[in-house]
Amino acid sequence: MKALGVLGTSSNAGKTWMTAALCAWLRREGVRVAPFKAQNMSNNGWVTPLGGEMARAQAVQAEACGIKPCVEMNPILLKPSGTMGSQVVVLGKALHHQAGRDYYRDFERHWQVVRDTLDGWKSRCDVLIMEGAGSPVELNLMDRDLVNLRPIRHLDGRWVLVGDIDRGGIYAQLAGTWALIPPEDRARSLGAIVNRFRGDISLFPDPNKWLAPHAPGFPILGTVPFRPDLQPEEEDGLSAGDEDRGSGESIAWIRLPHAANLTDCQPWWDDTGVRSRWIADPALLAGCRAIVIPGTKNTLADLRWLRATGMDAAITAAARRGIPVIGICGGYQLLGERLSDPDGVAGDAGDEPGLGLLPVATRFEAPKIVRPVTTECDGRRWTTYEIHMGRTVATAACEPLQTVFDGNTPRPEGHRIGHVWGTYQHGWFEAPETRRRLTAAAGIDGHVTPDCTWMEKRRRVYDAMADHVVAHLDLDSIRRYVGL
Repeated sequence: MKALGVLGTSSNAGKTWMTAALCAWLRREGVRVAPFKAQNMSNNGWVTPLGGEMARAQAVQAEACGIKPCVEMNPILLKPSGTMGSQVVVLGKALHHQAGRDYYRDFERHWQVVRDTLDGWKSRCDVLIMEGAGSPVELNLMDRDLVNLRPIRHLDGRWVLVGDIDRGGIYAQLAGTWALIPPEDRARSLGAIVNRFRGDISLFPDPNKWLAPHAPGFPILGTVPFRPDLQPEEEDGLSAGDEDRGSGESIAWIRLPHAANLTDCQPWWDDTGVRSRWIADPALLAGCRAIVIPGTKNTLADLRWLRATGMDAAITAAARRGIPVIGICGGYQLLGERLSDPDGVAGDAGDEPGLGLLPVATRFEAPKIVRPVTTECDGRRWTTYEIHMGRTVATAACEPLQTVFDGNTPRPEGHRIGHVWGTYQHGWFEAPETRRRLTAAAGIDGHVTPDCTWMEKRRRVYDAMADHVVAHLDLDSIRRYVGL
């Protein structure tokens, strides 16, 4: 097995995108390729077919490889939850909440998990594409960095470095990183990639001419223009430009401080006649035709934020005016009458009234529910998934929102009272029927969904990403290394 690290000059340099693009390219070349990230910090989770939890970014990269996601692609997932630090998920199982200082005390144990997982990949694929995190040369962290250079050394792999020209200072990014990488690790380099170029690429000729004197032996493999239509997902759910997308009547997404699985909004981006806006100011709810409360990693903390900002009153007032309100996962819990987490198993502890828009109550307890299901709604069946600590029950007669299937066993899921709906299903909006159901309830005319499903669209994007890197990068060094 060959191992190729995709490192970055900083966070958000484009490592996740580049990893997915290289995975899609190698898959098309007939290579058995798989993605890997030793440790990810993200509240955007994914549920594997076997019921394990992993970072959604590595699940997307698995899709680009044409294979099913598995927890071995992301052995350690840290899910930030505020004052309690992060929930630590190891090989798909949520263990506990832990502060950063305590987590680093267990570094050797965590590295053992990563090392064993890496060794397990040797018989499972031809090429392992290993995404890094942040920068590989955070000097104060390098002795306990198990994501960047250490996995490459362990597998005697090679690496490429991604720099983001969109933020400026591209030569300083590349030359500075090269200067700080230990000499033994420089010998594993295959080169650098200039990412996210906007504008006339002819204005950036021959970047190697300028970098070579400051980073000898470190070639630039090419410059990749930014393509907004080729962005399957951001690792943390949204980029700055995603906070307000589309045109037409507005659907407000509540920007909770601990919002999780923000990717639930992405299927709306290919629709026309509707605008998706992430909102943290209750005054901005005026004029919105529907409201979505997303998932959260700390439901009680975000409930307190809703009250402190006045967002709770604005949402309930909108619901009284007949504005459709839908809650997904933690948002579903917030819509209920009461939330109880006496032991703080899901974040901040407490027992408090919710927004009171649905006759349900939620109690948080272990173990964490992590499962893929089949949802049936409005005549369509598709795969959704659940990741939550809460158990939600009706406190009065309430119509279920839909039916889901655990295997072949159907059960009612979610609740609805008129135009207020709640569901635990992430991926609920991936069916065009559910998006049309919401805009119909909101009285939004002119909303049009694409002919293809969200998954079909993503497959087309992966192929186009492969075309894009082939067109703009000199991939010969990677070809030689992996044996193409």
